[in-house]
Amino acid sequence: MKKLILMAVALPMMATAQNYKSEVWSPDNGDGTYTNPVINADYSDPDVCVGASGEDFYLTASSFNCIPGLPILHSKDLVNWEIISYAIQALPPLERYNVPQHGNGVWAPSIRYNPNNQLYYIYWGDPDLGVFVVTAKDPAGKWTEPKCVIAGKGMIDTTPLWDDDGRCYLVNGWANSRCQFNSVLTVREMSADGMQQIGNPVIVFDGNGTPNRTAEGPKFYKREGWYWIMCPAGGVPVGHQLAMRSKSPYGPYEWKVVLEQGKTVVNGPHQGGWVHLKSGEDWFLHFQDKEAYGRVVWLEPVTWKDNWPTMGTNVKNYCGEPVLTYRKPNVGKACPVQNPVESDEFNTTSLGKQWQWHANYQQTYGMPTPYGFFRVFCHKQSEDFKNLWEAGNLLLQKTPGDNFTATTKLRLSAKDEGQYGGIIVMGMDYSSLVLRRVGEQFELQQITCKGADKGKPETIKTLATLKPSYIDKVDYQPALHCDAYLRLKVTYVGGKNADGTNRHEASVCFAYSEDGSKFTEVGDAFTMRQGKWIGAKIGLMAAEPAGKKVRGWIDADWFRISR
Repeated sequence: MKKLILMAVALPMMATAQNYKSEVWSPDNGDGTYTNPVINADYSDPDVCVGASGEDFYLTASSFNCIPGLPILHSKDLVNWEIISYAIQALPPLERYNVPQHGNGVWAPSIRYNPNNQLYYIYWGDPDLGVFVVTAKDPAGKWTEPKCVIAGKGMIDTTPLWDDDGRCYLVNGWANSRCQFNSVLTVREMSADGMQQIGNPVIVFDGNGTPNRTAEGPKFYKREGWYWIMCPAGGVPVGHQLAMRSKSPYGPYEWKVVLEQGKTVVNGPHQGGWVHLKSGEDWFLHFQDKEAYGRVVWLEPVTWKDNWPTMGTNVKNYCGEPVLTYRKPNVGKACPVQNPVESDEFNTTSLGKQWQWHANYQQTYGMPTPYGFFRVFCHKQSEDFKNLWEAGNLLLQKTPGDNFTATTKLRLSAKDEGQYGGIIVMGMDYSSLVLRRVGEQFELQQITCKGADKGKPETIKTLATLKPSYIDKVDYQPALHCDAYLRLKVTYVGGKNADGTNRHEASVCFAYSEDGSKFTEVGDAFTMRQGKWIGAKIGLMAAEPAGKKVRGWIDADWFRISR
């Protein structure tokens, strides 16, 4: 572990939030242009709003069962983004979300500023429970506890609109898996404060039996007397973006396709948020589904033609294609480079904002310390343990780019036989490089599971045998300790699917070192796979066999992302 007296020396290596530039992906080219994606990480179903000042932009995204949930990102120019907070610290009801609920929880949120009461709102649909909302005076500050404003199954992808007369309307999509129908959008009236339903839903769009199947993710706007619904259709991997307009919030709506892949390699560009700048420009943020990497965020210019928003470039019949490199938005000033922080020296007593757990946080998952490391306690496996799909104590973050290396320095403190921990890439398939106590020594192992979501068992491959770095001298619950540097490297492979579409595939290789300078590649290459509605995630894990034995742990000195 690092010593406190060395922290001043370590500070230049620390990942500080202010003006942080990532080694692995930074979209700002430094010459007045940017390269997409503006966030090369899994912020699926992104939505964005303009802040009260008109000069700040706030983005949130689906977080499903990952906690803290509803990430809040801030930008001054729509290109450079920083994680500033989370709106949810625990998902209700606790008895449901205190254990992993892969793919459930927060679906396709919307973030809006309501000038009538000067509050920020985030709405989302939990497909099993209903429509929820949180509010805040300051997006970077404390948000209210989640409140269910409409109970019921199937309602997802909710967005409010406060009209000029103060009335509030809510648009939403529907999840076929919960209510046995989809591809329709409905609008209903809410109370002026948006906290209760006062009108019944009205179907305003039906994409069934058309190329606009799977119409979902609607966002509600008003511009120059017209009501607008922007929504994706056609399916997540290969869909397109629709714009709909009407003179009434209840329709009827006319529509056009305004963004699609076209001749580009950007599959399924759709679902996101539209913003209007003080300079008069309009822009649209949306996702691209990159399979194992999740859904990354793109930024498109918006121009108007015959009162229709056309997105991207090479516009034909009101429909554009995504831009790869383009001039930055005109926000009236130059903004410094700022990317979401990835590396963590664990030198503070609060967890970095890049990290999430796989269920509502429990104290036995792990805790920060003032000593320059973060402790992750071992997950007590169930009696019928199959794999880590059951573990909530996985400390994970999103993959930060197509090609990157993640390295951690850690110590496993094993109080008993079979306790283990290390570095992991987690999805519906996962692989980890761990230290495991076996008798009075340790084994370096690769643990891999294919089909974790289906309850498939792990395979374990022993790679090396290591001696303890330290043995407790006091004979009270003594531990054996093992120090090591563990590394995983992700390399974009790509390729083509059988139907000719692009495949976003990545290969993962592992390495370890006992001194931090010379690394030895070990184990088998692993093909990264996405999680349930999320991209694969990377981070730390610790576990042990079921039973009442004294719990072990890992102490992570640091976790660093590099090329």
